[in-house]
Amino acid sequence: MDLERFPSPFFSAVFFILMFSHAEAYDYLDPNGNITLKWDVISWTPDGYVAVVTMNNFQMYRQIMSPGWTLGWTWAKKEVIWSMVGAQATDQGDCSKFRMNVPHCCKKNPTVVDMLPGVPYNQQIANCCKGGVVSSWGQDPSASVSSFQLSVGRSGATNKTVRLPKNFTLLGPGLGYTCSPAKIVPPTIFLTPDGRRKTQVMMTWNVTCTYSLMLASRNPTCCVSMSSFYNSTITPCRTCACGCQNNRTCVPSDSKIQSVVGLNKPAKDNTPLVQCTKHNCPIRVHWHVKLNYKEYWRVKISITNFNYRLNYTQWTLVAQHPNLNNITQVFSFAYKPLLPYISASKSLSNNT
Repeated sequence: MDLERFPSPFFSAVFFILMFSHAEAYDYLDPNGNITLKWDVISWTPDGYVAVVTMNNFQMYRQIMSPGWTLGWTWAKKEVIWSMVGAQATDQGDCSKFRMNVPHCCKKNPTVVDMLPGVPYNQQIANCCKGGVVSSWGQDPSASVSSFQLSVGRSGATNKTVRLPKNFTLLGPGLGYTCSPAKIVPPTIFLTPDGRRKTQVMMTWNVTCTYSLMLASRNPTCCVSMSSFYNSTITPCRTCACGCQNNRTCVPSDSKIQSVVGLNKPAKDNTPLVQCTKHNCPIRVHWHVKLNYKEYWRVKISITNFNYRLNYTQWTLVAQHPNLNNITQVFSFAYKPLLPYISASKSLSNNT
């Protein structure tokens, strides 16, 4: 990947790679980015309601990759999930009190995951069944949505008797997200296909989840090395750039790849399985200056994956540099400015 025509000189760049919260999580490169969960009660049932839950990823560059999202919450009363479409609870819980119709999940704090691609059509709804993989809004808005439907019982069947779920958690995958309490908002309104009639749901509440790098990992997840055409010296990543690990927890570089336990099997907590290096980073970004003239300079960026657990097929690289607003050409990859930092930051994606 080459970048061309930055005014000289160049001295510093800050990188964030996503191969891809305490009080309130915050990402200063995407201050308005969040994942919004919208619960639309579309109908009442004798003992509860049917709701469609829609997850919108409004982040500019942080997508949710395999093994996908995991959503959890705590019921306010003694609710049960009778059935689900487009997702499933990972644990049914103790449903021994039910003799006839057995609920899909009886846990007080259910954990829900997306269905995998290829499930039968009667188990699907729109925007479901992608294995929990969700694009970012900045990369592909049409793929930045995930949805599922659930039928809730023992909850009350009116706006006044329904209690909102609480203690929402979101893994995307791994830690990093903090979710707000559920808040009742005006009911969602839909237009009929001909645009001549409006319909609205019975009730809507929203939950907003924001991301924090500090919560996601105590250590950085990538490092940067540098070199140039006019000097044979390579400035490597610093030692223990991503934390110092015990050599028993990393994979020796001379290991046969077939013998690596956990190869291409992402962990739910997103913990990497890295090759033993001095920097101990899952990802290394190398910045090589190929040409440096008075009017412009050209850089080649190389990304190396040392994580045996994960293939970064839809990666995004975010670089912050004072001259990035003067890029005139990018080879092989797509790029765009990150608003509101259009003059300082660029997001480069593997969209080819």
